[in-house]
Amino acid sequence: MDQISRPTPSAPVVRLMVLETDKPHPDTYSQRGSFGQIVHEHFTKAGIAHHPPLGVETDQVFVVTEHGGRIPTVQDFDRFDGLLITGSVYDAHGNNEWILQLLDLLRVLWMQRPDFHFLGVCFGHQLLARLLGGTVGPAPSQDWELGHCRIDLTHVGQRLFRTREDHVHLHQMHQDQVVSPPTAASAGSEMLAPNTEIACWGRSEHTPIQGLYIQNRLFTTQAHLAFDEDMVKRQIQIRVDGGGIQDLEHADRAAETAHLEHDGVEVAKAILRLFVYDDDGMGFERV
Repeated sequence: MDQISRPTPSAPVVRLMVLETDKPHPDTYSQRGSFGQIVHEHFTKAGIAHHPPLGVETDQVFVVTEHGGRIPTVQDFDRFDGLLITGSVYDAHGNNEWILQLLDLLRVLWMQRPDFHFLGVCFGHQLLARLLGGTVGPAPSQDWELGHCRIDLTHVGQRLFRTREDHVHLHQMHQDQVVSPPTAASAGSEMLAPNTEIACWGRSEHTPIQGLYIQNRLFTTQAHLAFDEDMVKRQIQIRVDGGGIQDLEHADRAAETAHLEHDGVEVAKAILRLFVYDDDGMGFERV
């Protein structure tokens, strides 16, 4: 079901298809809805802060076919400006049938829609890196990056987020990461022109590739934008209960940071600038 938020009747509207690759904790679902609905709520806040204000229209499709989802068709994206792939408990380097089908769909969309924007969070970040020829796998340390974490910004990141600070804080929930970033060469000439820059916008001690950026085309983030305190604690517990996180002291320390403020809205604002330039008067050039 479409969700539409417009600050004013005349506001420009960004239309996003959210590809849900997981389901939230039942308590989160009862309070905030599916991950697609949470994304909609979060980007609505960012759209209101845009100059000029933006409306946000989203639809969502649950794509995990082994649990009742479906892979959309290319035609399903005709009226959308971009897509966002959510986080997931699945491995983006895995070869589940639905993951391979999703990669095929993304490849066709990338080649047929040069105007289309590709966004990814956590699993989505890793899957889009894989699409473009990057390597995804477990962190060399084999441990998890959890909870409220500092991300050091590259120059590109500072320009994207329009900040002169050298870092942001976001919530993390992953063991896998982009081990080798994609390049124009790894993507292939049918996907990217040879001189295309795929920039990294941030890094941490655990994860050297915290996000990828291609001008007017792609924005990914390993960290989560829209997690609140309850979501952080619940998602950690899901992974503890499932056996993914075995260092319980690490999990407890991360859960204790769940209440800390983070920069998720600033990241969402940067993503919306892919679609509509934000004339906020801060003097930052376009990236």
